[in-house]
Amino acid sequence: MTAKCLGLVAGLGVGAGIFYYRELVKAHGAAGVSPRLVMVHADVQKVMALAAARETQALADYLGVFLDQLAGAGAQLATIPAFSPQVCAEELEARTPLPLISLLDAIAADVERRKLRRVAIFGAKVTIETELFGRLRDVAEVIAPQPEELERIGGIYGEVVRNEGASAAEREALRELAHQLIARERLDAILLAGTDLSFVFTPDTTDFPHLDGARSHIDAIMQRLIA
Repeated sequence: MTAKCLGLVAGLGVGAGIFYYRELVKAHGAAGVSPRLVMVHADVQKVMALAAARETQALADYLGVFLDQLAGAGAQLATIPAFSPQVCAEELEARTPLPLISLLDAIAADVERRKLRRVAIFGAKVTIETELFGRLRDVAEVIAPQPEELERIGGIYGEVVRNEGASAAEREALRELAHQLIARERLDAILLAGTDLSFVFTPDTTDFPHLDGARSHIDAIMQRLIA
């Protein structure tokens, strides 16, 4: 069996790209195939600024250049392993030279499969405010944190991205917020919608119901690569 060649737009941030690279290599090994990967590096600060400003066409144009590079390097499929850039998913779909493996579709499918009816989102402020860019509206009820909770979650997540990891205090603050939201809002799960959260809250060490969006995405990527 030979895997298709995957193109990754990395750097959004560096820790998230490393996480995807490591997990994809492991998943290929488990499937008994050698990875075929090409990567390019985007500017996380530029992407976050455009996403926060909702400059969706400008963001799609910027990311489209990297997708062109990946196509030129031999990629057969591509993906963007980060949440904030998904704000321009529609514009990017019209611009891309390669089939994209959608992070949002992978999460929506997993939410539906697990029958999660009430969820709250942890991640960047733009991801929370847009309710995962509207992609869960027909699948689950998305409960918004209170304004001060939103600021706290978004602020901590920004620090995690900048530092490529969380301090013990930051991890505990997010953990406490998760438990508070689950109890108060009767949630089925917290949706971890920030790739950097995947190495802050691992499956073995997380003590609240959750769905890890990045891991859902990696599973969907592997299904397409070795189909």
